[in-house]
Amino acid sequence: MSGKRIAVLVSGGGTNLQALIDAQARGELGGGTLCAVISSKEGAFALERAARAGIPCHTVPRKAFPDNRAMTLALVDKLKALHIDLVVLAGFMHILTGEMVAAYPNAILNVHPALIPSFCGAGYYGLRVHEAALAYGVKITGATVHFVSEEPDGGPIVLQQAVDIRDGDTPETLQRRVMEEAEWRILPRAVALFCQDRLRVEGRAVHILGGTT
Repeated sequence: MSGKRIAVLVSGGGTNLQALIDAQARGELGGGTLCAVISSKEGAFALERAARAGIPCHTVPRKAFPDNRAMTLALVDKLKALHIDLVVLAGFMHILTGEMVAAYPNAILNVHPALIPSFCGAGYYGLRVHEAALAYGVKITGATVHFVSEEPDGGPIVLQQAVDIRDGDTPETLQRRVMEEAEWRILPRAVALFCQDRLRVEGRAVHILGGTT
């Protein structure tokens, strides 16, 4: 049940990675271990966060490959060589092709800064998500952790957390609050549930065995 080996794929600053590092330090990853951080960008600050935490770092730079499929195949080879059980996308800014999903079915988690199916899919990432939420005038947004499928942001939903939108919010203030009140909370919880073998996928539904705590 325990002992899952986790790899985190990153491209930038690694704030969600830090949430996982902090959760591991508190013993809150359900017995899983952060065994590798793999960046698509050389010099990403996330690599510094990983190094400080003693987590092995690797770089698979997107610019070294002719297309996303070639990069995806290289990532699969790296993950298999590292004997990884769970892949977490934490600010990974590239679309992975079907070879990754085939290699890790229902074993890739992504966190998206909105309540899927709102403001998700191709073109919705980073501040663009929060700009869209504010432009539409919704009163509630949040974050979603889901399994990765071949459809961008289209895999089965594991956890969601709502965040109220306030008068005067900007995309930047909303982004920060969604991270603090939602992303940094539910991503470690979802990872822990996976590592405890408490997630059962049936079609689009993810059942949490033993309740959500």
